Amino acid sequence: MKILIIGAGGAIGKIITPALQVSHEVITAGRNNGDIIADISSTDSIENLFTKVSNIDAVICAAGDSISDNLSAMEESKYSLGLNQKLLAQINLVLIGLKFLNKNGSFTLISGKMGERPAKGSSGKAVANGAVNSFVLSAALEMPKGIRINAVSPSKISDISSTDLINAYLKSIGTATNGEIIRIGYN
Repeated sequence: MKILIIGAGGAIGKIITPALQVSHEVITAGRNNGDIIADISSTDSIENLFTKVSNIDAVICAAGDSISDNLSAMEESKYSLGLNQKLLAQINLVLIGLKFLNKNGSFTLISGKMGERPAKGSSGKAVANGAVNSFVLSAALEMPKGIRINAVSPSKISDISSTDLINAYLKSIGTATNGEIIRIGYN
């Protein structure tokens, strides 16, 4: 399977990329490093990314910024960062990627536990992550060409096992799972 991993240089990407490279052809992309430099907050950059790769079976996004702070310190610009960098960036990755992804391929997006189980001071992450989850659930109902879409939703990375994280991604790309929020580290 040929897999495009966006955010391979980040905390999650550094865990899953070597594991997936064992059995798959992996192409990495990121804002600052990777086989291809791409900023998924830019639709032009996403288009350019997909024109540089071909015959992709799976797209994994492990990238997307959001901010959390006490509610009294949050303002529109802080929410906008998560909406633009995490939510809209991944939506655009899917919308543009649909033109390039192989039949019966898959998208795996990243959300997070705060989208379903927010903690005090997490509204910025909660809004972005919850919206990613909602997008995945609704988009799964309309994906063309047998393409599937899921989200991996981890709790704090330092609190979960690498094996659980890797298995979540393997489930998303390697099974018929569609429209699922794959939760890791929820208690």
